Amino acid sequence: MIAQDRLSDYRIKWKRLQEVMRQNGMEGCLLCGGVNLFYVTGHVYSGYFYLPAEGDPWFFVKRPNGLQGEQVVYIRKPEQMPEVFHEQGIPMPECLMLEADELTYSEYNRLLSVFHPKQTANATQVLRTIRRIKTPWEIEQTRDCARQHEAVYREIPECFRIGMTDLEFQFEIEHRMRLHGSLGLFRAFGANMDIFMGSILAGENAGTPSPFDFALGGGGMDASCPLGANGTQLKEGMAIMVDMAGNYSPYMTDMTRVFSVGKLSDEAYRAHQVSIRIHQEIAEATRPGVSCADLYQLAARIATEEGLAGNFMGTQQQAKFVGHGVGLQINELPVLTPRSKEYLEENMLFALEPKFVLPGIGAVGIENTYLVTADGCEKLTLSPEKIINLLE
Repeated sequence: MIAQDRLSDYRIKWKRLQEVMRQNGMEGCLLCGGVNLFYVTGHVYSGYFYLPAEGDPWFFVKRPNGLQGEQVVYIRKPEQMPEVFHEQGIPMPECLMLEADELTYSEYNRLLSVFHPKQTANATQVLRTIRRIKTPWEIEQTRDCARQHEAVYREIPECFRIGMTDLEFQFEIEHRMRLHGSLGLFRAFGANMDIFMGSILAGENAGTPSPFDFALGGGGMDASCPLGANGTQLKEGMAIMVDMAGNYSPYMTDMTRVFSVGKLSDEAYRAHQVSIRIHQEIAEATRPGVSCADLYQLAARIATEEGLAGNFMGTQQQAKFVGHGVGLQINELPVLTPRSKEYLEENMLFALEPKFVLPGIGAVGIENTYLVTADGCEKLTLSPEKIINLLE
């Protein structure tokens, strides 16, 4: 069940979770969400992961067949777990952590009826907090992803043809992504956050508001998925913002670059340079112990000083964050917002995306993924940051 060459990585994660459990008086934690199961086992399966506050975990599997290892038990339904607990001498937890933010109402109540705990706690928020700090293996996975992400972005100019639409441009980029090993899955936390492989925003579509909790929106092709490319024809003088997922390993990177059809206005190049300046100043300020709210305020202050506050993170609808954690999901903790209570810690990963929407032109600005180090930060996404003219 657990790959032996990864066992040390999982033991780090189990230990972190057990420490939180003991601090909060919890006796057990039961997980069944795909992202959390992968985080603690390296598998996505139908079933449950049970971790007692002391000792090794148990793996209750419904599907697929063939998973083997210590303390792996096949079950048909959760009601069989108490019998296994009794047979194996596992104490039934009176204080149990469940993924309250991810289970359906029916699933949550079913598990309560199985275990009858006297007290429960929300495992979802605990796991999201633990997952902020990456292990050495997770960091290497992210580096590998960043290298493939960069390789695809180098090929983007080859995808452009005069007369194509934003969707046709995106299709060509997605094809390159799959050839470079993209998993084709863009995991995000939260309801109504489904998205395929990323976003292309061309011209005026960059300013179209979206219900999705991302930096910018776009109208999309249909009301059932109101985000991103909408069939805009790519014309001269138009900015094209490419924010395609870095999903080349289970651990994602986030990177945005801007391309243009011919030359843009001087204001577009100036605003783009302001985004680069924000990156430089935030990178210089980043270190363990720095407030996420302070980093947001630094970005907002620069945008205001440059006369771009009205264009910062949108126009019709302005996002109230400038960065976010990345990992198994694209929108992990921490989040760089004006009201954040979080502070940076070593081995956190976050994406920084100060963007500007210019009416009549489109969106400009860059996004990079950073690793917080002991005394600063390291930029992991290293593609050229200038606006690339697709007609040159």
